[in-house]
Amino acid sequence: MTSIDDLFKRPSAPTKRKFENPSELDPTQAYKSAKLSSNGDVKRPAHTFVADEHEDDEDEAGPSLPPDIEDDGGDDDEGRFFGGGLDENAKEAMDYLDANDAEESFVEEKFDTVWLRKLASAFERKISKNAELRAKYEDNPSKFMASEGDLDEGIKALSILSEHPEHYEEFVKAGGAASLVSLLAHENTDIAIDAIEIISELTDEDVEAAQEQWDALVTAMLDADLLSLLIDNFSRFDETVDVDRSGVYHSLQVLENLASQPTNLEPIGKKPALLPWLLARIQKKESPISQNKQYAAEILSILTQSSTSNRRRVIEADGIDILLQCLAAYRRRDPEKESEEEEYMENLFNCLTSLVDEASGKAKFVEAEGVELCLIMLKEGKTSKPRALKVLDHACGYAEAPTLDEAKPNGTPLSKSKDKGKSKEQEDSNPNIAASVCEKLIEAAGLKPLFSTFTKTKSHSPETTEHILGILASLLRSLPGNSAPRFRLLAKFVEKDFEKIKNLVSLRRDYAARVAAFDKRLKDWKRGLSKQEQEELELENIATRLDEGLYCLEKVDVVLAWLVAEDDGAKRAIVKGLAERDEGLKDVRRTLQAQLDGVLKVEESERDMLDALVGFLS
Repeated sequence: MTSIDDLFKRPSAPTKRKFENPSELDPTQAYKSAKLSSNGDVKRPAHTFVADEHEDDEDEAGPSLPPDIEDDGGDDDEGRFFGGGLDENAKEAMDYLDANDAEESFVEEKFDTVWLRKLASAFERKISKNAELRAKYEDNPSKFMASEGDLDEGIKALSILSEHPEHYEEFVKAGGAASLVSLLAHENTDIAIDAIEIISELTDEDVEAAQEQWDALVTAMLDADLLSLLIDNFSRFDETVDVDRSGVYHSLQVLENLASQPTNLEPIGKKPALLPWLLARIQKKESPISQNKQYAAEILSILTQSSTSNRRRVIEADGIDILLQCLAAYRRRDPEKESEEEEYMENLFNCLTSLVDEASGKAKFVEAEGVELCLIMLKEGKTSKPRALKVLDHACGYAEAPTLDEAKPNGTPLSKSKDKGKSKEQEDSNPNIAASVCEKLIEAAGLKPLFSTFTKTKSHSPETTEHILGILASLLRSLPGNSAPRFRLLAKFVEKDFEKIKNLVSLRRDYAARVAAFDKRLKDWKRGLSKQEQEELELENIATRLDEGLYCLEKVDVVLAWLVAEDDGAKRAIVKGLAERDEGLKDVRRTLQAQLDGVLKVEESERDMLDALVGFLS
């Protein structure tokens, strides 16, 4: 069952990129492998320099012809010639031969199994020859350099496979995939980089390969230890050199391609050298931010977005403190619009957002003064402001500490309870970790900038309003009862003649109207459909309905329900505000009950909270 948090609080996935060479060369031509065309010729780069044809025509070598002689003139009356020196019979014979050559040159090559086996066989021979000569003439590179050039051509010749993914499985059977991966350990880093680039091309999402074809190739490469060899090369590459910099880029591209399959996220994150390298790479001082530094941040974001294990590994590697240090540069400064730096900052925020969803991440976030940094951004930041709100929203979200049973390495319970519910001891040993984040937010004087932003919701994006409502709901849920932080929060709602409550009621009215309008459209779409088709249509539109305002409506009503339960004066203000449009607490209760009865998954702890709030509204 899908969770609301999965639909609305997951960091956005990054977009695909292409390598940009920082030199003056066209990046596509600097590092892209040459591809064979259908007639077997090498496709020339689109921007390869070509001399101006008109200049060539105008500057022909040698003296010009006499003015009375035309270029295509033949023999003169006396049998002498100024043309090609051929009589009519010879010219006909040459024309016949030229026609035959032209026909042969346009014979299209068949890309079948026979062709694939020849390609793979030639590739294997070049690998073997190079290895043999390298071993034989280890101290005399001139003896094996020619074979290295042949191997380079053989690797690049495999690029044509990306246009014929139907042969991936046959390529694997021929041993080509494993051999290609083995070249990542080649003594010549240029050869290793060539192999990495071809692997990135073959596994790219733009290749029109069926899932089973892509899986066959990637599985064979992973079995050949692709990940270890790929990551080991990071220490061999010198990014001050253009070619090595492209090697790092294409290595990251391979990781991104592999991570497009969720089952590969865990194996990638488990490699002990990868996460530390990524964390070190995003800290490297650069001005301006390079493409590889931004790409490293993106890979880190991808790996942590959908994998709890990877998030915990990054947290254990002090990832939260590192991310906060990197983001501190944007407290008052904005990166250039649509630059590598802007995308770099975005990925750092996405990664941090994923990490603070974990209970251990919340504790590290408080310890590293992440709340204080986000509040500074909320007060003084521009580009960073909505992103800091998003991080705080996730950090304040409810999360229980792992139980003793979950903490056991082998998962064996320390004890078994016959009761299905939690005992008092279990509850005490499994507190809501988010409470410490919420308390720190109040302690760090976060209410003023938070409510200041809230009162200006009309001028902010829908996402900003969504995150503010999420934070308010989390504060009311997690702050301990009868505590000073909770009283300070409630005081904010009742001050200035219940101004914030009036804003909440007004927001509720807007979101309710949007949801009602969408429900009306959905009802129109259902006309003429069978009952089963109507149910399917409703399921298909759950995410859209939430996006149309239901998610925020639910958050508003949770906040209103808490205020009704907490303060009599707040309750009267809420009832009065709702009555202005013939609404009442029953409408708030209906929203919460629908959330309990809906098809989306509701966690047990949240269900208990909603049940209690519904009771207060009855």
